[in-house]
Amino acid sequence: MRLRCLNNIIPTLSQNPSNSLALALASLFSTKTLTPLPSSSSSSSNSSSLFSRIQVIRDPKVSVVPVLEQWVNEGRPIEKHNLQSLVRIMKDYKRFNHALQISQWMTDCRYFKLSPRDVAFRLELIHRVRGLEHAENYFNNISNNLKTFNAYGALLSGYVREKSVEKAEAIMQKMKEMDMAASSFPYNKMINLYSQTGEHDKIDMLMQEMERKGITQDEYTMLNRMAAYIAASDISGMERILNRIEEHRHFCVNWNVYSMVASGYLKVGMIEKALAMLKKMEGKMPLQGSKLAFEFLLTHYANTGHKEELYRVWNTYKPSRKQIDVSYACMISSLAKLDDVEGAERIFEEWEAQCTVYDFRVLNSLLVAYCRKGLFNKAESIVKKTVEGRTPYASTWSVLALGYMEHKNMPKAVEMLKKALMVGRQDWKPNPIILSACLDYLEGQGDVEGMEEFLRILKNLVPLSRDMYDRLLRTCVGSGKSVSEVLSQMKLDGFTADQGQP
Repeated sequence: MRLRCLNNIIPTLSQNPSNSLALALASLFSTKTLTPLPSSSSSSSNSSSLFSRIQVIRDPKVSVVPVLEQWVNEGRPIEKHNLQSLVRIMKDYKRFNHALQISQWMTDCRYFKLSPRDVAFRLELIHRVRGLEHAENYFNNISNNLKTFNAYGALLSGYVREKSVEKAEAIMQKMKEMDMAASSFPYNKMINLYSQTGEHDKIDMLMQEMERKGITQDEYTMLNRMAAYIAASDISGMERILNRIEEHRHFCVNWNVYSMVASGYLKVGMIEKALAMLKKMEGKMPLQGSKLAFEFLLTHYANTGHKEELYRVWNTYKPSRKQIDVSYACMISSLAKLDDVEGAERIFEEWEAQCTVYDFRVLNSLLVAYCRKGLFNKAESIVKKTVEGRTPYASTWSVLALGYMEHKNMPKAVEMLKKALMVGRQDWKPNPIILSACLDYLEGQGDVEGMEEFLRILKNLVPLSRDMYDRLLRTCVGSGKSVSEVLSQMKLDGFTADQGQP
């Protein structure tokens, strides 16, 4: 596994029929969640004030229900559309647990009836918070009059996220039988899925079916097909789609399109063609600038190896407004790709001198640069300085753990991962490769106490698996220590003793 801060991977595009293409593309390409706005004037100042109270609750383990109850107890009004807006905003912020709590409170405590669209939102939230099986159970138990295109579409989207081809194909067939597949939406979802699974022949069949049935192949269709071509390194196919988009009078050829094409060329090492696309991309950027486009330009130019162009873009388009932490992190990562550690340090110092709220993601990007070059003294020194009076993200320690692991310093990797586990939130999970390497090391050292302490900390974040218990048992047996306590704990966690024997 390679150290990296920002991924430059072409995503397959998801379609939301209620949003514009630009918003959908932005939400897919962004390294940071969008700041959404209520879609209508129905979100009154009351909702905004309630939103302010809910917004400050960052920890997903902390329920927002008491905030809702307190609002009502103060005699303040709250309407259904206010709650619907809050659900949508929390979902856009990727605060899925809080969005689900609000959705359920809306019906369980306020007794508002769910609309078909509310059902679709809740189904997606249940999937993201509790898993696919719970989402399927919810779908199966809603009344038939709520099993509309919205609900089927949400279920199909869930199967696509899970890359569950068989289930997605079954629900797609069901939608066809119920005349719910007359628009491009389900087809685009399936194209998205097949692009992820590499089943490109099925994409062509779907597009041919759309033509036979007179279903419009919209921008999502074209961009999903382009993403599939890029994933397969099929440059001629990518170029055919680009030509179709450019020649279609109703399609919007914006910077996102040229960003995708540039990525396709970069993937196969066609640097000059990529540079030409990046110039076109710059020409399509909005006059007031786009932070998202700016960050993609940085990443792309870093991948071309043209450091002078990278600095030109930084100096030309650098956002001057607040909340530009991700842009700084992106620039630092881009410079690190070009081995310009000194430049990365200068950008970090520039950010640190003006930041008002410390965003550890920016520090993490510099740590990645240090770890890549083996500069661990610098990395630990800056972390030590930074954490004074602050609590770092778990990911900060995880970056160091990964760096030490890649440089074969497993005692330090274990130390850093333990620190990550101790500050990790409920929604944070340790990198499975680092976790496995640390467990391998502790087992190989026969370090029973170290293994026990490590697993005790880990258990606060994730349930211990049978494999983890097996490792502990083997370590105990190898060291001549009794395994009775381990076997007893295994039984409490649902593992039978014979299953866990090494």
